[in-house]
Amino acid sequence: MTEERENGEEEGHLALQQLAETLGLEWRERIEDPDPPEHLVVGDFDRIVGSWARQHEVIPIAAENGHIVVATSAPKNSEALSQLSICYGKPIEIVVSSPEEITKAINAMRTRLMRGKSSDLEDDGEADESLDAALKIDVTDAEDDDAPIMRYVNAIIFKASSERASDVHIEPYEEVLKIRFRIDGVLYDVDTQDDSHHAAIISRVKVMAGLNIAEKRLPQDGRIGLKIAGNDVDIRVSTVPTQFGERVVMRLLDKSGTVLDISQVGIRQNNLDALNRLIRKPNGIFLLTGPTGSGKTTTLYSCLTAINTPALNILTVEDPIEYQVDGVGQMQVNPKIDFTFASGLRAILRQDPDVVMLGEIRDVETAEIAIQASLTGHLVLSTLHTNDAPGAVTRLIDMGIEPFLVSSSLLAVMGQRLVRRLCPHCREQYELSPEEIYELGLEAVQLPSRLAYRPGTAECEACQMTRYTGRTGIHELLVIDEAVRSLILQRVDSSSIRAAAMANGFEPLRLDGAMKVLQGVTSAEEVIRATHEEVSQSDIS
Repeated sequence: MTEERENGEEEGHLALQQLAETLGLEWRERIEDPDPPEHLVVGDFDRIVGSWARQHEVIPIAAENGHIVVATSAPKNSEALSQLSICYGKPIEIVVSSPEEITKAINAMRTRLMRGKSSDLEDDGEADESLDAALKIDVTDAEDDDAPIMRYVNAIIFKASSERASDVHIEPYEEVLKIRFRIDGVLYDVDTQDDSHHAAIISRVKVMAGLNIAEKRLPQDGRIGLKIAGNDVDIRVSTVPTQFGERVVMRLLDKSGTVLDISQVGIRQNNLDALNRLIRKPNGIFLLTGPTGSGKTTTLYSCLTAINTPALNILTVEDPIEYQVDGVGQMQVNPKIDFTFASGLRAILRQDPDVVMLGEIRDVETAEIAIQASLTGHLVLSTLHTNDAPGAVTRLIDMGIEPFLVSSSLLAVMGQRLVRRLCPHCREQYELSPEEIYELGLEAVQLPSRLAYRPGTAECEACQMTRYTGRTGIHELLVIDEAVRSLILQRVDSSSIRAAAMANGFEPLRLDGAMKVLQGVTSAEEVIRATHEEVSQSDIS
């Protein structure tokens, strides 16, 4: 499969090279050190080297002799090329290169732009310093000059953003300070510093987050708001005291890059159709379950976005507010002034809502109010921490909610996990082994083919040899029908509810993941890892 893809790319490059010759344009195998002018007569440099460049496959790479050199893999896109000429107010010279080289040039310019957004890094005096090199800043003289520490912390944040990291860990140990990034759910070591710089680095982060730098004995939480490469990035900062000093975790939330389209969160079509019907019900409760970090809140926001119209009054109570949605009234809980989910929900119900979203049902008081709200004509969306969808039913009853209230108010429960997406550039096709088929729960499924995909072994710049790019969800949707309602009233355990639901077409998490393995979206090992706990619990039951 890899050879076929390489042959296809070579044929594509050859055809593009022949087109360049036909048009009388220069062909470039490599685009070295793109350096376009940033000052435009009209237009926005951020946009030109960002989404616009990717859409039109064109990037300005140099300014020479009064004209702009523009590289493109779409030399017939006269409209885009004309727009560039107008933006710069100068004639353009066109060179042709492969789509891969254009993408590399765009990425190089985005990295340079992100570095340039930091005023501290601009003062470094080395214009060509990359983000990786910035992490090697000498912080030895930090006591005499805070600038190296400021540049170092900025470099960490910008590098994390450019590499799609969701979290940055700053971890002190006996003799070293480790910097780690969580990318697609997996932690990677990024840098190590001498422990003598620990206090200065932590203090810089705390200053940026508005925290008390003198308080080192208690945990603290804060926020940092930045604009990186034109995107608003919200950073939630948490500090805790440890044996060797304060430990910091920064969670990066790129508001502009978040997918809030319900059709793009990885829900398969059969579940998506059912979900679209459920969230348009006039009343009832819809719950999302899964562990912390499984994407529940993003899916909830996607549901709200799907039904958000001027005809509906949508209100939320969250901790914290992660995304701002136009047309939705959002409130953040504040335990310090006794503003909890329960008190916030009570207040919301006096605001004539049609749809209510609760960040989480944590206690019986909140659960009771939510159920009463659903029974009085409101649609309530919320999350609950359970291992699977059937377990949410028994969790509510264990919390003290009467079974008849659960059965009459609950519409459905969706369980969710996140799995890493295979890199489409280096994944390899292979045939599933009998052991994998058994592990994925496919032994009773009629498979048209055993062909699937797994992480490749070839050199790959697209995924930086991680073999994965991004994450997607795997889901199970338990719709509360008459059979399940009857079992709820009998106070049966979750395994009995699961068995009854499967008899009516319920597909568990692992089966949904298995379908994505067969589609080449993810790997068998990813699905087995993500659903191990859920399967183990069902086996025990």
